[in-house]
Amino acid sequence: MLDADDMRAFQKVAALLSFSEAGRVLSVRKSAISRSIQRLESLLGVRLFERTTREVVLTEAGRMLLNRFDEVLNRIDELVDVAATLALHPRGRLKLTAGIGFGMEVLTELLPEFSLAFPDIDISLDLTSRTVDLVTEQIDVAVRMGPMRDSSLVATRLGAIGCQLCAAPAYLERRGAPQSLEDLRTHDLLAIPKGDGLPRPLLLLDKAGVEHQLETSGRITANDPKAIHHMVLNGAGITATARYIAIPEIERGNLVRVLPEWSVPAVDVSLVMPAGKERSAPARAFVDFMRQRAAGNSRWFEG
Repeated sequence: MLDADDMRAFQKVAALLSFSEAGRVLSVRKSAISRSIQRLESLLGVRLFERTTREVVLTEAGRMLLNRFDEVLNRIDELVDVAATLALHPRGRLKLTAGIGFGMEVLTELLPEFSLAFPDIDISLDLTSRTVDLVTEQIDVAVRMGPMRDSSLVATRLGAIGCQLCAAPAYLERRGAPQSLEDLRTHDLLAIPKGDGLPRPLLLLDKAGVEHQLETSGRITANDPKAIHHMVLNGAGITATARYIAIPEIERGNLVRVLPEWSVPAVDVSLVMPAGKERSAPARAFVDFMRQRAAGNSRWFEG
């Protein structure tokens, strides 16, 4: 395969008719220029220069190829300029996907700002509770929660979302507030089901950081945390709610924190892309934007 640096070396030798001068102008050794010419001659199967101890002269084949090389190198320079422009001013389509809760609470707040900063990027946001096949559905960037299990994806961690056990005042008035972990086991605990449809256990950490697992009731389930949250607001039971959702509701008196001495393991949040998408200027711009907004943002992330 032709190498652009070898072609530039040929171009410079042809202009200066000197290997030494070409090396000086290109800031490389004369031997490097010689190797570039040798590679081109070997690849093309023709001799490009006639060399003696006193002069360097283009061969007929060299003269014919020089114009073609000039055209190729000009096109390469144009492509580099276009790529640089795209890097500074990304343009094109950006297809995103995220869970409904994160999309509604976080992305709908940040995407208008991103759109103002990058007016030449057209954004499509798909909010869903299912795990999307990024390649089949031509997704550029997805927001994923929890550990990354697909090593073929390019992942950028944004931080971790902290959660709190919460219930509505009406539920606690009806059932009483749990005073211990054993009390909590007798309550209606809501969580999204596992992939096989079975109830997902609730994980809690005590003050020593030891993990405890409680089975959820399974009486009411939904495949999205936002739906669980709204049902808990309406008195359905107790759930682990993301802090950025729970805190405003607690301040408004719509939710009450339950067993504050127990903590819920934080959930990692990552931006993931199919391999190759990281070279997309709109995707890179979005990932960089989200990393900047996530850095030090204690409202959404714990770190």
